[in-house]
Amino acid sequence: MFSFVKYLNMKNLISFCGVVAFLFIATLNGYSYSIKVKINGLKDSTCYLGHYFGQKQYTPVDTAKADDQGNLTFAKKKTLKEGVYLIIIPGTYFEVIIGSEQDIKIETDTSNLIANMKTKGSVENEIFYNFQKFMIEKGQEGQKLVDDQKKMKNADSIKANQERLSAIQKSVKDYKDNLYKQYPTTLTAKLLKAAEDPEVPEFKKPDGTADSLRSYLYYKQHYFDNYDFSDERMLRTPIFIPRIDKFMKEMTVQIPDSIIKSADFLIKKAEANKEIFKYCVSNITNTYETSNMMGMDAVFVHMADTYYLKGRCFWIDTAVERKIRERANILRPLLLGKPCPDIYSADTSGNYVPLHTIKGKYVILIFWDADCGHCQKEVPKLFALYNDKLKAKGVVVYAATIERDNKSWTRFLREKKLFAPGWYNVRDQYNHTDFHQTFDVYSTPVIYILDDQKKFIAKRIGVDQIADFLDNYDKRGKK
Repeated sequence: MFSFVKYLNMKNLISFCGVVAFLFIATLNGYSYSIKVKINGLKDSTCYLGHYFGQKQYTPVDTAKADDQGNLTFAKKKTLKEGVYLIIIPGTYFEVIIGSEQDIKIETDTSNLIANMKTKGSVENEIFYNFQKFMIEKGQEGQKLVDDQKKMKNADSIKANQERLSAIQKSVKDYKDNLYKQYPTTLTAKLLKAAEDPEVPEFKKPDGTADSLRSYLYYKQHYFDNYDFSDERMLRTPIFIPRIDKFMKEMTVQIPDSIIKSADFLIKKAEANKEIFKYCVSNITNTYETSNMMGMDAVFVHMADTYYLKGRCFWIDTAVERKIRERANILRPLLLGKPCPDIYSADTSGNYVPLHTIKGKYVILIFWDADCGHCQKEVPKLFALYNDKLKAKGVVVYAATIERDNKSWTRFLREKKLFAPGWYNVRDQYNHTDFHQTFDVYSTPVIYILDDQKKFIAKRIGVDQIADFLDNYDKRGKK
Protein backbone atom coordinates (compact mmCIF):
# COMPACT_ATOMS: atom_id res chain seq x y z
CA MET A 1 0.00 0.00 0.00
CA PHE A 2 1.53 3.29 -1.09
CA SER A 3 1.34 5.92 1.62
CA PHE A 4 2.15 9.58 1.17
CA VAL A 5 3.12 9.57 4.87
CA LYS A 6 5.69 6.87 4.27
CA TYR A 7 6.92 8.55 1.09
CA LEU A 8 7.81 11.70 2.98
CA ASN A 9 10.14 9.69 5.22
CA MET A 10 11.77 7.63 2.46
CA LYS A 11 15.44 8.18 1.72
CA ASN A 12 15.75 6.55 -1.71
CA LEU A 13 13.66 5.74 -4.70
CA ILE A 14 13.54 2.00 -4.24
CA SER A 15 11.66 2.27 -0.96
CA PHE A 16 8.83 4.03 -2.83
CA CYS A 17 7.58 0.69 -4.00
CA GLY A 18 4.77 -0.28 -1.61
CA VAL A 19 1.25 -0.33 -2.76
CA VAL A 20 -1.35 2.39 -2.72
CA ALA A 21 -4.11 4.07 -0.78
CA PHE A 22 -5.84 7.44 -0.71
CA LEU A 23 -9.18 8.86 -1.74
CA PHE A 24 -11.95 11.27 -1.25
CA ILE A 25 -15.05 12.59 -3.00
CA ALA A 26 -17.61 15.37 -2.78
CA THR A 27 -20.55 17.42 -3.92
CA LEU A 28 -23.78 18.36 -2.17
CA ASN A 29 -25.45 21.68 -2.73
CA GLY A 30 -26.28 23.56 0.46
CA TYR A 31 -23.28 22.27 2.42
CA SER A 32 -20.00 24.04 3.16
CA TYR A 33 -18.11 20.83 2.47
CA SER A 34 -19.25 17.88 0.43
CA ILE A 35 -17.10 14.84 -0.18
CA LYS A 36 -18.75 12.18 -2.29
CA VAL A 37 -16.94 8.89 -2.51
CA LYS A 38 -17.63 5.83 -4.63
CA ILE A 39 -15.49 2.82 -3.83
CA ASN A 40 -16.22 -0.14 -6.05
CA GLY A 41 -15.89 -3.29 -3.98
CA LEU A 42 -16.99 -1.65 -0.72
CA LYS A 43 -20.46 -2.52 0.56
CA ASP A 44 -22.65 -1.61 3.53
CA SER A 45 -19.77 -0.30 5.65
CA THR A 46 -19.47 2.52 8.16
CA CYS A 47 -16.64 4.88 7.20
CA TYR A 48 -15.07 7.84 8.97
CA LEU A 49 -13.50 11.14 8.05
CA GLY A 50 -10.48 11.97 10.19
CA HIS A 51 -7.62 14.44 10.08
CA TYR A 52 -4.06 15.03 11.20
CA PHE A 53 -3.10 17.58 13.78
CA GLY A 54 0.44 17.75 15.09
CA GLN A 55 1.49 14.22 16.00
CA LYS A 56 -1.97 12.68 16.12
CA GLN A 57 -4.68 11.39 13.84
CA TYR A 58 -8.11 12.56 14.95
CA THR A 59 -11.30 10.73 14.08
CA PRO A 60 -14.10 11.06 13.42
CA VAL A 61 -14.69 14.52 12.03
CA ASP A 62 -17.63 12.95 10.23
CA THR A 63 -19.23 9.54 9.69
CA ALA A 64 -20.86 8.07 6.59
CA LYS A 65 -22.39 4.72 5.63
CA ALA A 66 -21.49 3.17 2.28
CA ASP A 67 -24.42 1.63 0.41
CA ASP A 68 -24.32 -1.67 -1.45
CA GLN A 69 -22.74 0.13 -4.44
CA GLY A 70 -19.93 1.66 -2.39
CA ASN A 71 -21.36 5.19 -2.38
CA LEU A 72 -20.90 7.38 0.70
CA THR A 73 -21.01 11.09 1.40
CA PHE A 74 -19.44 13.30 4.03
CA ALA A 75 -21.14 16.69 4.19
CA LYS A 76 -21.87 19.37 6.77
CA LYS A 77 -22.76 23.05 6.86
CA LYS A 78 -19.31 24.13 7.95
CA THR A 79 -15.97 24.51 6.25
CA LEU A 80 -13.18 22.05 6.99
CA LYS A 81 -9.82 23.44 7.98
CA GLU A 82 -7.36 22.83 5.19
CA GLY A 83 -4.84 20.01 5.46
CA VAL A 84 -4.39 16.27 4.95
CA TYR A 85 -7.45 14.24 5.93
CA LEU A 86 -8.19 10.54 6.13
CA ILE A 87 -11.08 8.42 4.99
CA ILE A 88 -11.16 5.35 7.15
CA ILE A 89 -12.80 2.26 5.69
CA PRO A 90 -12.82 -1.26 7.17
CA GLY A 91 -9.24 -2.47 7.45
CA THR A 92 -7.43 0.60 6.17
CA TYR A 93 -7.51 4.34 5.58
CA PHE A 94 -6.75 6.74 2.76
CA GLU A 95 -5.37 10.25 2.71
CA VAL A 96 -6.86 13.18 0.85
CA ILE A 97 -6.06 16.88 0.70
CA ILE A 98 -8.76 19.32 1.75
CA GLY A 99 -8.04 22.77 0.41
CA SER A 100 -10.16 25.74 -0.54
CA GLU A 101 -12.10 23.48 -2.93
CA GLN A 102 -14.40 21.50 -0.68
CA ASP A 103 -16.95 20.14 -3.16
CA ILE A 104 -15.12 17.01 -4.23
CA LYS A 105 -15.97 13.76 -6.03
CA ILE A 106 -13.72 10.73 -6.06
CA GLU A 107 -14.21 7.27 -7.49
CA THR A 108 -11.90 4.31 -7.13
CA ASP A 109 -11.77 0.56 -6.66
CA THR A 110 -10.64 -1.55 -3.70
CA SER A 111 -8.60 -3.71 -6.07
CA ASN A 112 -6.16 -0.86 -6.74
CA LEU A 113 -7.09 2.40 -5.10
CA ILE A 114 -4.60 4.78 -6.73
CA ALA A 115 -4.44 3.20 -10.18
CA ASN A 116 -8.24 3.49 -10.46
CA MET A 117 -8.50 6.91 -8.84
CA LYS A 118 -10.65 9.53 -10.54
CA THR A 119 -11.33 12.89 -8.95
CA LYS A 120 -13.34 16.01 -9.77
CA GLY A 121 -13.65 19.40 -8.12
CA SER A 122 -10.17 19.56 -6.62
CA VAL A 123 -6.99 20.50 -8.46
CA GLU A 124 -5.12 19.77 -5.19
CA ASN A 125 -6.15 16.13 -5.26
CA GLU A 126 -5.49 15.70 -8.97
CA ILE A 127 -1.90 16.78 -8.29
CA PHE A 128 -1.78 14.68 -5.11
CA TYR A 129 -2.94 11.45 -6.75
CA ASN A 130 -1.06 11.94 -10.00
CA PHE A 131 2.15 12.23 -8.02
CA GLN A 132 1.35 9.00 -6.19
CA LYS A 133 0.62 7.18 -9.45
CA PHE A 134 3.89 8.41 -10.89
CA MET A 135 5.83 7.33 -7.80
CA ILE A 136 4.27 3.87 -7.82
CA GLU A 137 5.15 3.45 -11.48
CA LYS A 138 8.76 4.58 -10.97
CA GLY A 139 9.04 2.58 -7.80
CA GLN A 140 8.01 -0.59 -9.59
CA GLU A 141 10.48 0.12 -12.39
CA GLY A 142 13.23 0.75 -9.89
CA GLN A 143 12.48 -2.38 -7.88
CA LYS A 144 12.65 -4.51 -11.01
CA LEU A 145 16.06 -3.06 -11.84
CA VAL A 146 17.27 -3.76 -8.31
CA ASP A 147 16.00 -7.34 -8.48
CA ASP A 148 17.61 -7.84 -11.90
CA GLN A 149 20.96 -6.47 -10.68
CA LYS A 150 21.12 -9.10 -7.93
CA LYS A 151 21.41 -11.72 -10.67
CA MET A 152 24.00 -9.82 -12.74
CA LYS A 153 27.69 -10.74 -12.74
CA ASN A 154 28.90 -8.79 -15.76
CA ALA A 155 30.37 -5.39 -14.79
CA ASP A 156 29.07 -3.68 -17.94
CA SER A 157 25.55 -4.97 -17.31
CA ILE A 158 25.67 -3.75 -13.72
CA LYS A 159 26.91 -0.33 -14.85
CA ALA A 160 24.14 -0.04 -17.45
CA ASN A 161 21.58 -1.10 -14.87
CA GLN A 162 22.80 1.53 -12.42
CA GLU A 163 22.55 4.16 -15.15
CA ARG A 164 18.91 3.20 -15.69
CA LEU A 165 18.32 3.53 -11.94
CA SER A 166 19.93 6.98 -12.02
CA ALA A 167 17.68 7.93 -14.92
CA ILE A 168 14.62 6.95 -12.87
CA GLN A 169 15.86 9.01 -9.95
CA LYS A 170 16.39 11.97 -12.26
CA SER A 171 12.87 11.60 -13.66
CA VAL A 172 11.52 11.76 -10.10
CA LYS A 173 13.53 14.89 -9.40
CA ASP A 174 12.41 16.49 -12.66
CA TYR A 175 8.78 15.63 -11.90
CA LYS A 176 9.00 17.26 -8.48
CA ASP A 177 10.84 20.32 -9.79
CA ASN A 178 8.16 20.79 -12.44
CA LEU A 179 5.44 20.37 -9.81
CA TYR A 180 7.08 23.06 -7.64
CA LYS A 181 7.25 25.39 -10.64
CA GLN A 182 3.69 24.84 -11.86
CA TYR A 183 1.87 24.54 -8.52
CA PRO A 184 4.05 26.27 -5.90
CA THR A 185 1.20 27.11 -3.51
CA THR A 186 -0.40 23.64 -3.40
CA LEU A 187 -0.10 21.60 -0.23
CA THR A 188 1.35 18.68 -2.18
CA ALA A 189 4.22 20.86 -3.39
CA LYS A 190 4.83 22.27 0.07
CA LEU A 191 4.84 18.82 1.70
CA LEU A 192 7.31 17.45 -0.83
CA LYS A 193 9.60 20.45 -0.44
CA ALA A 194 9.37 20.34 3.35
CA ALA A 195 10.52 16.71 3.31
CA GLU A 196 13.68 17.57 1.38
CA ASP A 197 16.90 17.90 3.34
CA PRO A 198 19.18 20.85 2.59
CA GLU A 199 22.13 20.28 0.30
CA VAL A 200 25.27 20.51 2.40
CA PRO A 201 28.43 22.03 0.88
CA GLU A 202 31.63 20.06 1.21
CA PHE A 203 33.55 21.55 4.13
CA LYS A 204 37.24 20.82 4.68
CA LYS A 205 39.56 21.24 7.62
CA PRO A 206 42.91 23.02 7.12
CA ASP A 207 44.56 19.61 6.66
CA GLY A 208 42.19 18.75 3.80
CA THR A 209 40.07 16.18 5.63
CA ALA A 210 36.29 16.42 5.78
CA ASP A 211 34.97 18.80 8.44
CA SER A 212 32.00 16.74 9.66
CA LEU A 213 31.18 19.11 12.51
CA ARG A 214 30.85 22.10 10.23
CA SER A 215 28.74 20.02 7.84
CA TYR A 216 26.45 19.00 10.69
CA LEU A 217 26.08 22.58 11.91
CA TYR A 218 25.24 23.75 8.40
CA TYR A 219 22.70 20.95 8.00
CA LYS A 220 21.03 21.83 11.28
CA GLN A 221 21.03 25.57 10.54
CA HIS A 222 19.36 24.99 7.16
CA TYR A 223 17.17 22.01 8.11
CA PHE A 224 13.95 24.01 7.78
CA ASP A 225 14.90 26.02 4.67
CA ASN A 226 12.27 24.24 2.58
CA TYR A 227 9.57 24.37 5.25
CA ASP A 228 6.86 27.02 4.98
CA PHE A 229 6.10 28.01 8.57
CA SER A 230 3.69 30.69 7.37
CA ASP A 231 1.28 28.05 6.03
CA GLU A 232 -1.08 26.90 8.77
CA ARG A 233 -2.06 23.86 6.70
CA MET A 234 1.26 22.27 7.63
CA LEU A 235 -0.11 21.68 11.13
CA ARG A 236 -2.66 19.27 9.71
CA THR A 237 -0.24 17.04 7.83
CA PRO A 238 1.71 13.87 8.67
CA ILE A 239 5.05 15.59 8.17
CA PHE A 240 4.77 18.35 10.78
CA ILE A 241 5.72 16.55 14.00
CA PRO A 242 8.17 13.98 12.54
CA ARG A 243 10.19 16.84 11.08
CA ILE A 244 10.19 18.81 14.33
CA ASP A 245 10.83 15.69 16.45
CA LYS A 246 13.90 14.84 14.39
CA PHE A 247 15.23 18.36 14.87
CA MET A 248 14.56 18.52 18.62
CA LYS A 249 15.31 14.93 19.64
CA GLU A 250 17.79 13.51 17.12
CA MET A 251 19.70 16.55 15.89
CA THR A 252 19.90 18.27 19.28
CA VAL A 253 22.08 17.05 22.15
CA GLN A 254 19.68 16.12 24.94
CA ILE A 255 20.90 18.54 27.57
CA PRO A 256 18.88 21.60 28.65
CA ASP A 257 21.15 24.29 27.17
CA SER A 258 21.16 22.65 23.72
CA ILE A 259 17.42 21.96 23.80
CA ILE A 260 16.67 25.56 24.78
CA LYS A 261 18.80 26.88 21.92
CA SER A 262 17.05 24.60 19.41
CA ALA A 263 13.62 25.45 20.82
CA ASP A 264 14.21 29.18 20.41
CA PHE A 265 15.55 28.65 16.88
CA LEU A 266 12.45 26.65 15.92
CA ILE A 267 9.97 28.99 17.60
CA LYS A 268 11.54 32.00 15.89
CA LYS A 269 10.64 30.40 12.56
CA ALA A 270 7.18 29.43 13.85
CA GLU A 271 6.38 33.08 14.50
CA ALA A 272 5.46 33.28 10.80
CA ASN A 273 2.02 31.88 11.71
CA LYS A 274 0.24 32.33 15.04
CA GLU A 275 -1.26 28.83 15.11
CA ILE A 276 2.04 27.14 14.30
CA PHE A 277 3.71 29.35 16.92
CA LYS A 278 1.04 28.31 19.43
CA TYR A 279 1.52 24.62 18.68
CA CYS A 280 5.33 24.73 18.86
CA VAL A 281 5.42 26.65 22.15
CA SER A 282 2.74 24.47 23.74
CA ASN A 283 4.22 21.19 22.50
CA ILE A 284 7.78 21.95 23.60
CA THR A 285 6.63 23.25 26.99
CA ASN A 286 4.49 20.19 27.68
CA THR A 287 7.16 17.76 26.45
CA TYR A 288 9.82 18.99 28.83
CA GLU A 289 7.53 19.82 31.75
CA THR A 290 6.48 16.15 31.84
CA SER A 291 9.86 14.67 30.89
CA ASN A 292 11.29 11.93 33.11
CA MET A 293 14.81 12.96 32.11
CA MET A 294 16.57 14.71 34.98
CA GLY A 295 17.20 18.42 34.49
CA MET A 296 14.64 19.01 31.75
CA ASP A 297 12.63 21.26 34.06
CA ALA A 298 15.16 23.93 32.99
CA VAL A 299 13.55 23.85 29.55
CA PHE A 300 10.11 24.34 31.07
CA VAL A 301 11.33 27.30 33.14
CA HIS A 302 12.91 28.86 30.05
CA MET A 303 9.69 28.44 28.07
CA ALA A 304 7.69 29.98 30.91
CA ASP A 305 10.04 32.94 31.33
CA THR A 306 10.54 33.59 27.60
CA TYR A 307 7.06 33.07 26.22
CA TYR A 308 4.25 32.55 28.76
CA LEU A 309 5.22 35.17 31.31
CA LYS A 310 6.02 37.84 28.75
CA GLY A 311 2.53 38.00 27.28
CA ARG A 312 3.43 36.19 24.06
CA CYS A 313 1.00 33.29 24.51
CA PHE A 314 -2.31 34.75 23.36
CA TRP A 315 -4.21 31.51 23.94
CA ILE A 316 -3.88 31.34 27.75
CA ASP A 317 -6.00 33.15 30.32
CA THR A 318 -4.85 34.75 33.57
CA ALA A 319 -5.60 31.60 35.59
CA VAL A 320 -3.33 29.45 33.40
CA GLU A 321 -0.66 32.13 33.40
CA ARG A 322 -0.77 32.25 37.19
CA LYS A 323 -0.31 28.47 37.47
CA ILE A 324 2.63 28.54 35.06
CA ARG A 325 4.19 31.40 36.99
CA GLU A 326 3.76 29.55 40.30
CA ARG A 327 5.25 26.37 38.88
CA ALA A 328 8.20 28.17 37.30
CA ASN A 329 8.84 30.08 40.54
CA ILE A 330 9.08 26.78 42.44
CA LEU A 331 11.37 25.08 39.91
CA ARG A 332 13.66 27.99 39.05
CA PRO A 333 15.72 27.90 42.32
CA LEU A 334 15.94 24.10 42.12
CA LEU A 335 17.50 23.79 38.68
CA LEU A 336 20.71 21.79 38.39
CA GLY A 337 23.69 24.00 39.11
CA LYS A 338 21.71 26.35 41.36
CA PRO A 339 22.74 26.75 45.04
CA CYS A 340 20.49 24.82 47.38
CA PRO A 341 18.50 26.97 49.83
CA ASP A 342 19.64 26.52 53.40
CA ILE A 343 17.54 24.48 55.82
CA TYR A 344 17.34 25.32 59.52
CA SER A 345 16.34 22.09 61.22
CA ALA A 346 17.21 20.40 64.50
CA ASP A 347 18.43 16.92 65.30
CA THR A 348 16.79 14.50 67.72
CA SER A 349 18.38 16.35 70.66
CA GLY A 350 16.93 19.68 69.54
CA ASN A 351 20.26 21.08 68.37
CA TYR A 352 20.11 23.08 65.14
CA VAL A 353 22.05 21.62 62.22
CA PRO A 354 21.75 24.04 59.28
CA LEU A 355 22.26 22.28 55.98
CA HIS A 356 25.01 24.66 54.85
CA THR A 357 27.12 23.95 57.95
CA ILE A 358 27.69 20.28 57.22
CA LYS A 359 30.75 19.27 55.23
CA GLY A 360 31.05 16.57 52.61
CA LYS A 361 32.25 15.92 49.08
CA TYR A 362 28.60 15.29 48.25
CA VAL A 363 25.45 15.83 50.28
CA ILE A 364 22.44 13.60 49.82
CA LEU A 365 19.37 15.58 50.81
CA ILE A 366 16.33 13.41 51.39
CA PHE A 367 12.84 14.53 52.44
CA TRP A 368 10.81 11.74 54.00
CA ASP A 369 7.99 10.84 56.36
CA ALA A 370 8.06 8.03 58.93
CA ASP A 371 4.38 7.31 58.22
CA CYS A 372 5.00 6.93 54.46
CA GLY A 373 5.08 3.27 53.42
CA HIS A 374 7.53 3.88 50.61
CA CYS A 375 9.82 5.89 52.89
CA GLN A 376 9.82 3.03 55.40
CA LYS A 377 11.53 0.92 52.74
CA GLU A 378 13.70 3.48 50.99
CA VAL A 379 15.24 5.30 53.97
CA PRO A 380 16.70 2.12 55.57
CA LYS A 381 17.90 1.11 52.09
CA LEU A 382 19.66 4.46 51.73
CA PHE A 383 21.15 4.06 55.21
CA ALA A 384 22.59 0.66 54.24
CA LEU A 385 24.00 2.10 51.01
CA TYR A 386 25.51 4.97 52.95
CA ASN A 387 27.33 2.66 55.35
CA ASP A 388 28.41 0.17 52.67
CA LYS A 389 29.64 2.51 49.93
CA LEU A 390 28.89 6.19 50.24
CA LYS A 391 30.47 7.11 53.54
CA ALA A 392 33.89 6.01 52.33
CA LYS A 393 33.55 8.40 49.38
CA GLY A 394 33.07 11.43 51.60
CA VAL A 395 29.29 11.52 51.19
CA VAL A 396 27.08 12.83 53.99
CA VAL A 397 23.30 12.52 54.30
CA TYR A 398 20.89 15.21 55.46
CA ALA A 399 17.68 13.29 56.19
CA ALA A 400 14.91 15.84 56.76
CA THR A 401 11.55 14.58 57.93
CA ILE A 402 8.56 16.59 56.74
CA GLU A 403 6.35 15.53 59.65
CA ARG A 404 5.65 17.48 62.85
CA ASP A 405 5.09 14.45 65.09
CA ASN A 406 8.32 14.00 66.99
CA LYS A 407 7.29 10.66 68.53
CA SER A 408 6.65 8.70 65.32
CA TRP A 409 9.84 10.10 63.80
CA THR A 410 12.15 9.24 66.70
CA ARG A 411 10.47 5.86 67.18
CA PHE A 412 11.17 4.88 63.59
CA LEU A 413 14.78 6.08 63.84
CA ARG A 414 15.33 3.97 66.96
CA GLU A 415 13.61 0.89 65.55
CA LYS A 416 15.65 0.98 62.35
CA LYS A 417 18.81 2.21 64.10
CA LEU A 418 19.29 5.03 61.64
CA PHE A 419 22.21 6.69 63.43
CA ALA A 420 25.76 7.03 62.09
CA PRO A 421 28.48 9.67 61.79
CA GLY A 422 27.79 11.82 58.74
CA TRP A 423 24.10 10.86 58.71
CA TYR A 424 22.05 13.81 59.98
CA ASN A 425 18.48 13.17 61.11
CA VAL A 426 16.71 16.53 61.30
CA ARG A 427 13.22 17.93 61.80
CA ASP A 428 11.93 21.45 61.14
CA GLN A 429 9.90 21.61 64.34
CA TYR A 430 9.14 25.35 64.05
CA ASN A 431 8.33 25.29 60.34
CA HIS A 432 11.15 27.58 59.22
CA THR A 433 10.90 26.14 55.69
CA ASP A 434 7.88 25.20 53.61
CA PHE A 435 9.31 22.04 52.08
CA HIS A 436 6.48 21.71 49.58
CA GLN A 437 6.98 25.21 48.22
CA THR A 438 10.75 25.51 48.60
CA PHE A 439 11.80 22.01 47.52
CA ASP A 440 8.81 20.89 45.45
CA VAL A 441 8.01 18.08 47.86
CA TYR A 442 4.54 16.88 46.92
CA SER A 443 5.19 13.20 47.71
CA THR A 444 7.88 11.35 49.64
CA PRO A 445 10.65 10.40 49.55
CA VAL A 446 12.35 13.10 47.46
CA ILE A 447 16.12 12.94 47.00
CA TYR A 448 18.49 15.67 45.83
CA ILE A 449 22.27 15.41 45.54
CA LEU A 450 24.46 18.46 46.22
CA ASP A 451 28.15 19.01 45.53
CA ASP A 452 30.61 20.36 48.07
CA GLN A 453 29.43 23.91 47.29
CA LYS A 454 25.83 22.90 48.09
CA LYS A 455 24.77 23.19 44.44
CA PHE A 456 22.25 20.80 42.94
CA ILE A 457 23.82 18.13 40.76
CA ALA A 458 20.96 15.60 40.81
CA LYS A 459 17.31 15.69 41.72
CA ARG A 460 14.41 13.29 42.24
CA ILE A 461 16.77 10.37 41.95
CA GLY A 462 16.05 6.88 43.30
CA VAL A 463 18.15 5.22 45.99
CA ASP A 464 19.18 2.51 43.52
CA GLN A 465 20.56 5.15 41.14
CA ILE A 466 22.70 7.10 43.60
CA ALA A 467 25.89 4.99 43.56
CA ASP A 468 26.07 4.82 39.76
CA PHE A 469 25.30 8.51 39.43
CA LEU A 470 28.12 9.50 41.78
CA ASP A 471 30.57 7.12 40.09
CA ASN A 472 29.77 8.63 36.69
CA TYR A 473 29.86 12.15 38.07
CA ASP A 474 33.32 11.52 39.52
CA LYS A 475 34.54 10.21 36.18
CA ARG A 476 33.23 13.24 34.33
CA GLY A 477 34.86 15.48 36.92
CA LYS A 478 38.23 13.82 36.39
CA LYS A 479 37.93 14.36 32.66
